[in-house]
Amino acid sequence: MLHVYGFERIGVAVSDLYFVNPDPEPGQEGAEHGVRLEVRLLEKQPLDGSIYASRPILVGRPVWRADLLESVAGKPGSHDRTHHHPTMRGWEPGKRKFERGLSADPLGWLESRLSDLDTLLDEAEISRDEAHPSDAAQLKAAAPEIVATARRLLERVRAGELAVAPDETPESARMSWL
Repeated sequence: MLHVYGFERIGVAVSDLYFVNPDPEPGQEGAEHGVRLEVRLLEKQPLDGSIYASRPILVGRPVWRADLLESVAGKPGSHDRTHHHPTMRGWEPGKRKFERGLSADPLGWLESRLSDLDTLLDEAEISRDEAHPSDAAQLKAAAPEIVATARRLLERVRAGELAVAPDETPESARMSWL
């Protein structure tokens, strides 16, 4: 399930995720599931049609990612694979960064991060000019709603409704929406 929040030039995509790393770091073996949240750049595409036509909107390249993951074989609520990627290079994430505060209170930590877009962009090494001047305030105002969405998705993952192993090809078994 995918949820997208859009502002002027910044958007947030939140999705359930089932993931199997084909080349895991030690201690990271086995399937993971949970919620992925990405801050992304939005691009309004040229209007193609009449003045009544819907405008295409591209949910573009990621700026920052948080993965609220747990090992499938582990205890629900363990947050044992919860991490973030402070930097992205094009479409590729930087290394996983595990933080005590993120594992201790993932949703509180997430709301705090979303409430400070300027710092998030600085740490991601993205120019603040990529965002519209109103994006920071709009994102901060929407942060509680975005976090509530992540909370609901996590509850559904733990209930076995979302982020389940697909019965399809090995490639599709690696990821869902994001």
